[in-house]
Parts: sequence; structure tokens; C-alpha cells
Amino acid sequence: METVAQVIAFIGVMVFLAHLFSVIFNRTKIPDILFLILIGVVVGPLLGWVSPALFGSVGPVFTTVTLVIILFEAGLTLNIRTVGSIFGRTLLLASLSFIFTMGAVAGLSMWLLGLEIVPAFILGAIVGSTSEAVVIPLIKQLCVGEETQCVLSMESTINDVLSIVVTIALIQAYVNGKFEIASVSAHLVGSFVIAIAIGFGGALVWSALLNRIRIIKNAIFTTPAFVFIIYGIVENLGFSGAIAALAFGITLGNIETIRIPFLKRYKEPVGLGETEKVFFSEVAFLLKTFFFIYMGISLQLISNWFITVAFVLTVIAFLVRVFAVQFSVGKKLPQKEKSLMMVMFPKGLAAVVLASIPLQEGIAGGDTIKNITYGVIIFSILFTSFMVFMLKKKPETTTGEVIETNKDIQSGKEISDGPIKEE
Repeated sequence: METVAQVIAFIGVMVFLAHLFSVIFNRTKIPDILFLILIGVVVGPLLGWVSPALFGSVGPVFTTVTLVIILFEAGLTLNIRTVGSIFGRTLLLASLSFIFTMGAVAGLSMWLLGLEIVPAFILGAIVGSTSEAVVIPLIKQLCVGEETQCVLSMESTINDVLSIVVTIALIQAYVNGKFEIASVSAHLVGSFVIAIAIGFGGALVWSALLNRIRIIKNAIFTTPAFVFIIYGIVENLGFSGAIAALAFGITLGNIETIRIPFLKRYKEPVGLGETEKVFFSEVAFLLKTFFFIYMGISLQLISNWFITVAFVLTVIAFLVRVFAVQFSVGKKLPQKEKSLMMVMFPKGLAAVVLASIPLQEGIAGGDTIKNITYGVIIFSILFTSFMVFMLKKKPETTTGEVIETNKDIQSGKEISDGPIKEE
């Protein structure tokens, strides 16, 4: 009972600390996710108080629930017109970032680590991911422009799907001795097209049912419950439940602006109210808190040589990211937001999970792949956090805009550090 009491007390302390870290972020621009992951590292791999094995099968379930809620809640805030206008550029950014990161990491891994070609590309595919579970909560705190938020939310989700599909395909190719491009391509297309269609259709159905559901007492959580069902159906069909959850959120968040004549003959579309949106935002915040602590617990400490190689690969991944953003985003976006896109390449729990599969499958260098992945995850999150801190601290003056200071963010008022510069 004493242990249970300590766990309950720890959970309470973490919730208060999460809010404190959020306040620290508003004042200093040091991302709160960094503090939460560090807590996980300290109580997990550093002190050995907690291990991922302690959570058993509950751990993966919790991380999946968190991911679904984060994606759904993010979709509610995205404007469908903006999503449509930037979809092509987002797909290009995700593809370039993933493909070139995978290639660069694979080449360096063969040189620095002596990996065979397929294991090297498996490592490249794993660290080519960008964690939407890290990116989306971070950009919500940064109050970036609508277009930037759309691009980063969608790109990180697409990127993660690319990483999972390609990594599994490469592992199967190594085990079976053949790589089927047609099968992988069909799976990728299905992961996007079918998942989006089911997410969109599910949102339309739920919108039609929403008014009747609201009659039921204490029914506010039925909406995310329906999202879980959509996610489960899509995953069981072999496609991306993450894409479906995001598509569901985008559709439901914009349902009142979507023009579908034959549906309006039966029922006027109904969206979520402000109370529901605030509730889901609070749930996402709470889950995010324990997600990052669990992520820190799931990491492992590695040797000096692996640390050096992981750092080099992280730097290379960043340089590739800079090229991909410059090539795909365009010139209209403000330079500061473009710079923010360049540093948004953190790896997350998808990479942690994928990193252990090569070792389980007996792939040559599987242990090396696992250790290097852990190092890149840690360095990418540290690098992203540091660069976000530097970018938000740096004053920027643009046409007709006032330079924002920390006081502006804290008070919500537009107070200039200097004169307004106009062209």
C-alpha cells in the first residue's frame, strides 16, 4: 500500500510540475517536454527506479491512446482550407526529409559503424522519422502561424508513417531475402488514402449522431471513444490509424464549413462546442505529461563511441532538414517560422519501438541500431529544444509587426522592445 501511495503522490506531483514547466516555457522559452523527458531519464535509466517492463502491455496502450488524442485534438484546430492549400508542399517536405535523412544516415552508418547495406538503411529509416507526439504539443505552445502549424502537424504524421512502413518493409526484406517495391508502395498509398477516407467518413457519421449523443448524461468522452474505434478499425485493416485520427479531427473541426449537399437534406452538420474543445485540450495536456515521462523511462544510456556517432548523425539529420525545408516550403513564409520548421526534427517513441525490432529479428548489427537510435532520439530532442529556445529569444521585426518580448507572451499584450519598422 505504501508503494501505491507513493505512486499516487508521484502522479499528483507530476501534474503540478507539468503546469509549472508550462509557465517556465512562457517565461523562458525552454520547452517543457525537455524537463518531462529528463524526469523520465532520471527515474528510469539513470537511477533504475522504474523500467518500461514494469508497465507491461499497459505502456504501449497508453502511448497509443496519447497519440490518438494528440492527433485528434490537433486536427480540431486546423483550418481545412489551409490544409488543402499546403498539402502538396507538406507531402514534398515529408518525403524529402525522410528519404534524404535515410540515405545520409545509411551512408554514414556503413562508414562509421561498419553496418551492412540493408541494416544501415533500416537505421536510416528509423531515425528518418519525426515524432508528431513531440512536434504537435510543442508548436501549440509556440503560438506559430496557422500555415506553419498545419505543415508541421501533417508533415510529422506523414513522416512517422513513412518511417514505420519502410522500416518494417526493410526488415522483412532482410529476413526473406527480397524487397517488394510494389507491395510497399501500395501499402503507403493505402495508409494515406484509405485512412483519410475512413477518418473523413467517420467524422461525417459522428457529426450526424452528435446531437443525439449529447442527450445522454456524461457523454463528453464519447467523441474520443469514437476516434479510438476509427483508429482500431484502420489499424486492423493494415493502414495508418494515426492519419485517420488526424483526418477525423480536421473534418469534425471544420464540419460546419464543409459543403456536402446530399447530407444537408437529412441533417445540418454539427461540430464540437467550445466546452468540448477545452476539455479535449486538457486531456491532451495531461496525457502528454506522462507520455514524455514514459518516453524518458524508455530510453537507455549508451557508450562513448555510440554517443559520438549518434551526435554526428543528428547533425547530419538537421542539415538534411534545412535543405528539405528550403526546397519545399517556399518564400512566402516568414524567415523565423521557416527557421522553426528547420529545427523541428525530434524523434520519438515510434523510433524507440522500431529500434528494438532488428535485434529481435536477428539482423546483423541489431544491437548497434538500437543503441544509435536511442542516442539520436536524445540528441534530436535536446537540439530541437535548444534551437526553439534560441529562436524564440531572438527578436524579430517584420513589416507592420511589433517585436515581441517575453513580457508580451506572458501578458498577452503587444508591447514593443523598439520602434515599429515599416517598409
